[in-house]
Amino acid sequence: MSTVVPAPYAESRPLPPYRALFAVDAKDFTGLPAVQHGPVSQLIPELVDQALERAELHKLRDSKRFPANTGDGVVFGFDPALLPFVLWPFLGVLDDILGAYNRQCVGPRIRLRASLHVGPLPDADRPGDGNGTARNDTHRLLDSRPVKALLAAASEQVTHLAAVISQRVYEDVVLGAYTGLHPDRCVEVPATVEGKNFAQRAWLYVPSPSGNLVQAGVQPREESTAQAAAPADPEQDPVTRPGTHYSGNTQHVGEGAAVMGSVGRDITYTGGSTSYHGTNQHWGGGDNVAGDKRVGEAGDRR
Repeated sequence: MSTVVPAPYAESRPLPPYRALFAVDAKDFTGLPAVQHGPVSQLIPELVDQALERAELHKLRDSKRFPANTGDGVVFGFDPALLPFVLWPFLGVLDDILGAYNRQCVGPRIRLRASLHVGPLPDADRPGDGNGTARNDTHRLLDSRPVKALLAAASEQVTHLAAVISQRVYEDVVLGAYTGLHPDRCVEVPATVEGKNFAQRAWLYVPSPSGNLVQAGVQPREESTAQAAAPADPEQDPVTRPGTHYSGNTQHVGEGAAVMGSVGRDITYTGGSTSYHGTNQHWGGGDNVAGDKRVGEAGDRR
């Protein structure tokens, strides 16, 4: 056997290069008839590449690192310098392309969860490239309870994409103001995965929120841009100003996802005490998603 597994902490060694990671998978994929699995698996990377091209990210499309088709989605690494452009405008363009496809398709709707992360990963054109903690965390974020609950609660007619952004990407790219994605478009959540020892701070971004998601402060691209540019009124607090939704609200969630509005079926709050102050939410645990929850078809396991 020629492969040697290095012992941790036995010696110092060079840190692998930092790679950004993008992953998507499809809601309700396992509930599709078997005959549709192959075509949908082929369709998802085609839609992603179409969005990369339309967002003028030709270089990224042609230089993906360790790309993989996961059956119900895709994952690939790329140069972290392109992260600002993947956050904005690519995610919005992908949402537009999914919406256009879903409006004219005769087959199943394609609604995607996406995750974005960055970290050191081996990338030397060898077997095993792209494997490491950053890759694992990217998939955990993709499977985390808040992004699943949010996409399940949103209208399938309007919301086609929900993205979860790691804390590292949020701090370096969004708060660093290197991207056109404004922080007020992002909602903080604790990303947890049922049955997995995983818990990280993360941020949700929905390019086209619907109904209850708008009430929660997750706003459409156009509305959020207009409010960010509007001068502040010192006489009125943005939380209590009539006729507006405050895009800068925060949610503190012990576990799962918390969204304001009218509660629907299938997603319930199971944690401890709950308190609500202004536009902030403090939840003890579980998934709490408000709004008109759309119940999936039989066989929906996501």
